[in-house]
Amino acid sequence: MTQSFVISGDLLIGAGTAGDDRSVYAINPATGANLEPAFAVASVADVDRACELAAQAFDTYRATSPEARAAFLEKIAANIMDIGDILIQRGNEETGLPAARLEGERARTVGQLRLFAQVVRSGEWLDLRVDPALPERKPLPRSDLRLRQIPLGPVGVFGASNFPLAFSVAGGDTASALAAGCPVVVKGHLAHPGTGELVGRAIRAAVAACNLPEGVFSLVTGANETGAALVRNPHIKAVGFTGSRGGGLALGAIAAARAEPIPVYAEMSSINPVYLFPAALAARAEALGKAFVDSLTLGAGQFCTNPGLMFAVDGPHLDRFVASASGTLTERAPAPMLTPGIHAAYDKGVAALSGNEAVKTVAQGLAAEGVNRSPAIFFETDVEHFLADEKLGNEVFGASSLLVRCKDVAQMVAVAEKLEGQLTATLHLDAGDHADAAKLVPVLERKVGRILANGWPTGVEVSHAMVHGGPFPATSDSRSTSVGTLAIRRFLRPVSYQDLPNALLPPELRDEGIKSLPHLLDGVRK
Repeated sequence: MTQSFVISGDLLIGAGTAGDDRSVYAINPATGANLEPAFAVASVADVDRACELAAQAFDTYRATSPEARAAFLEKIAANIMDIGDILIQRGNEETGLPAARLEGERARTVGQLRLFAQVVRSGEWLDLRVDPALPERKPLPRSDLRLRQIPLGPVGVFGASNFPLAFSVAGGDTASALAAGCPVVVKGHLAHPGTGELVGRAIRAAVAACNLPEGVFSLVTGANETGAALVRNPHIKAVGFTGSRGGGLALGAIAAARAEPIPVYAEMSSINPVYLFPAALAARAEALGKAFVDSLTLGAGQFCTNPGLMFAVDGPHLDRFVASASGTLTERAPAPMLTPGIHAAYDKGVAALSGNEAVKTVAQGLAAEGVNRSPAIFFETDVEHFLADEKLGNEVFGASSLLVRCKDVAQMVAVAEKLEGQLTATLHLDAGDHADAAKLVPVLERKVGRILANGWPTGVEVSHAMVHGGPFPATSDSRSTSVGTLAIRRFLRPVSYQDLPNALLPPELRDEGIKSLPHLLDGVRK
């Protein structure tokens, strides 16, 4: 490991460091002990300095060639790998997540950086369009019109608690914003500040190696005040956030109240309904029960796509599923949750369900041994009580799930109409279920961002066709995704050029430049 990648507790503001108030410690959730060193808390002045540097860097960075920008993303990926085992070790200490999970998350992080490098090189994201002049058109001639997408400006990114790598300092929001040509100021999550600093130093080293302006990247640490200052800063033109509904709504309100309102792309709340259709239950109820518990307890249930809600038709096959799930769950020991705060919120949510007279506790995991641990738990109720109490549809972030017993498939479809927006919906079905599922799919298209069959939602592929988003409150903008190559679109806007001389056009729209890039010519793909 090089000297560039030590953990000092500093704020990384451009090429410099800052931080007089060193009062925050990471906590090892497996033991409850503080981890050295103390981390600096960013003041409003620190945030403003980072945003000012980002604004100064913007025009230079957005003018970089696709090759230069792609090489920068690849350099970040290489630097993250060069950190070595210390990144995995520190991530484990700060989150309690096992090494294998963190190694997979690191691979995902560098993979999405490299994927966005491919996107940048391809030029598709520019959405180039040319409508040639028609001077002889009657009754009025048409001007020469050319269009491209340009970056919005500096972007504020909020690291997520539950993904210390893939949704944090160099996660999907940062990768897609940098790919679009936007400098990034990251507010690192207090759950894993050391992990974040290591990655932040890797990004900063890539900025220097690629001879980019220092303001292309900064990392600040702090609590709510730091985040609010970031969103309020007039240099910030968009925000990417993954976290609670309350946090996302608060940031959205700040952004909307600015003199210049800006978009906040917030992923906030989802319980990810799973639909167990009759033929599938009849054929493989026991296997489904075991697979459900595997998905429910993965990472102590701390996934935004955790299967927190299930619907199925009451009957003996559903009873087989419940028996299988219960037997599997009672053998599962709880893992430490990410932070004491997340653990306390999970216990509160479980207590609310346990204390509801309309809810039955079906099974729970082994008793907790150690701090910040609670057993996974499986509840059930019926449709009437579920519809009568909207609190039964609240997200419990952790390994908790509620089964809703339905009278028939028609009732499953009807209750789907009452659900809030979700990230995912899952269908377990066989060929005999297709006719019934066809009635549900149109409803789910209005309710969720991703519909999957015969799998489990706790796995989000980083690819061209992935959507990780959904209607409110799953996200603040259902037109966007935070995962996959379409994520770049959040940080772009179109500019049209009318009758500009060729020499004044951006290089990719000039007559000699556009021929080598994908574009629409008078509406025809070239």
